Amino acid sequence: MTRPVKRPLLSRLSPPRLIALSFALTIVLGGFLLSLPLAHQPGKTLGFIDSLFMATSALCVTGLSVILPSETFNLTGQLILLLLIQVGGLGIITFGTIFALIAHRRLNFSQSARIAQQVSALNVGGVRGLLRNIFLYTVLIETLGAALLALRFVPEFGWGRGLYLSMYHAVMAFCNAGFPIFPNGLMNYVSDPLVSLVIPALIILGGLGFLVQVNIVGHLKDRRHTRLMVQSKIVLSMMSVLLLGGAALFALLEWNNPRTLGPLPLGGKLLASFFQSVTPRTAGFNTLDYELMRPATLLLTMGLMFIGANPGSTGGGIKTSTFYIMAGSAWSMVRGRGEMVAFQRRIDQETVLRAMTISLLSTLLVSAGFLLLLLTNTNPRLDFLHLFFESVSAFATAGLSMNSTPETNDVQRLLLVLLMYLGRVGPLTFAVAFSSSPGPKDVSYPPERDVLVG
Repeated sequence: MTRPVKRPLLSRLSPPRLIALSFALTIVLGGFLLSLPLAHQPGKTLGFIDSLFMATSALCVTGLSVILPSETFNLTGQLILLLLIQVGGLGIITFGTIFALIAHRRLNFSQSARIAQQVSALNVGGVRGLLRNIFLYTVLIETLGAALLALRFVPEFGWGRGLYLSMYHAVMAFCNAGFPIFPNGLMNYVSDPLVSLVIPALIILGGLGFLVQVNIVGHLKDRRHTRLMVQSKIVLSMMSVLLLGGAALFALLEWNNPRTLGPLPLGGKLLASFFQSVTPRTAGFNTLDYELMRPATLLLTMGLMFIGANPGSTGGGIKTSTFYIMAGSAWSMVRGRGEMVAFQRRIDQETVLRAMTISLLSTLLVSAGFLLLLLTNTNPRLDFLHLFFESVSAFATAGLSMNSTPETNDVQRLLLVLLMYLGRVGPLTFAVAFSSSPGPKDVSYPPERDVLVG
């Protein structure tokens, strides 16, 4: 009688559990490394809770910070932070597979399926080539972005410091993280066309989604045989509406605000409006102080943060396609149509249900986190609006703040850690979990049409 072969623990984990566990273990490891004295500037120390916060914010590519990294971390600490951001941006499983490909290790079907789910690939057979493209594309774009930023930073800071700042901001922007290295962020460059256009371009490319990038490049090379997928069309249309509409609304709301856009020249106003429309896509950089903005502008920003970037990208939020399907399905219902149609294709009910579920769960998580932040608040300066903005930013892994993060207490910081972790892992995990085909049912119940809603 042959005894059953025990599979390794990792091979027995479902993809959602493997992703969640990988992120959690790496966060703890990153927090430990950032708490070591070798990562700190002389005379500086950082407790484990704050180190855990910074590691979570880095790996979840958020950008919320309880300290100024350049003042607390030395070069070693900053490089650890940068490495966590790069790993978090590409995905732990994706990065691990790239290393496996470099080492010429063989992948079985189960491992390939997990990688496909992590990078939103549609077929398992193309995972190897897709991952190579991801790695090469990332290196190429970050290098190009760093070279362009060097045109500004090298003359200002010298070759050594200038090149480091260029590389730092290029990786941060592409990975949709926004840890400040300057005390006032990028506010000194609010009217600088180079910085105010290169950083948003990197943010957009990082938040576009790897699968969409591959599809667009293939379509541009051979339009006859490679068509744009419906996913790509949805993403591109939503990006256009959010970026242009967000910039127009921001300019309208803040144009005469004497503390933000008011004192800037026309070019500076347009650049700042566009930058502040791009960065809520979960990037975290800012060229204006959010604490000085009007409440209506902050509400607009929170809406953009909650929607976030695109699936399979370095960004967070519920994702643009999720919002598109949710809104489109509601509009189809209002018009009396039974099914949603997008670009002459029917969207199946399982996808609609998944989008609704992700949106509802995300709303509940943000609400619960916000309520707990209110209940544990001990700082009178952190009012309702400050904490609401902070909770949305943490869950959406946006990294924007009304200068509130350093003023939170330890309990609130742990709550923000949980929000960042769930925001980065949660929607992805639920999407993967609900994408599996249901098993056979023993009993099929008749539908009930007498339940009233609305």
